[in-house]
Amino acid sequence: MPRRLDPAKVSPAALKTMLDIEGYLATCGLERPLIHLIKMRASQINGCAYCLDMHSKDARAEGDTEQRLYALDAWRETPFYSARERAALAWTEALTLISPTHAPDDVYREARAQFLGHKPYLPVVPCQEHFDDRSIAESDCGHFPWQIRSGGNSQPSMEDIP
Repeated sequence: MPRRLDPAKVSPAALKTMLDIEGYLATCGLERPLIHLIKMRASQINGCAYCLDMHSKDARAEGDTEQRLYALDAWRETPFYSARERAALAWTEALTLISPTHAPDDVYREARAQFLGHKPYLPVVPCQEHFDDRSIAESDCGHFPWQIRSGGNSQPSMEDIP
């Protein structure tokens, strides 16, 4: 598929925001294998072959197993994932499939229970992962769950997270 837009030219501020989030995730302390699982699951849902290739290579380089990566699409049916990983994967699916799921409260509560108090707060990962060139150029990249709940503030606080 040919590239539709060059986000660096069309919307450099939006692209910079996305890259800043990626930089933050690389140093935030959230387990890198978990970040790779989240990105890979979102890539599966979005059908992005380029991203699947990239994230599977990254996950293997970080030590994740072929068995876990091959079974990721059926994570609910396998014993290979921890409660924390399952909460993250469920939340990733809820946000990646936001139109049909509407990010259900029960999935949010489980993700919150597993990740509250950890930086970054988990919703950042799947929200930032899969913007194509067009969505980067058209978005302001600024509506993460805490911003919606807190009236648009750009920085979350623990009080903003229900």
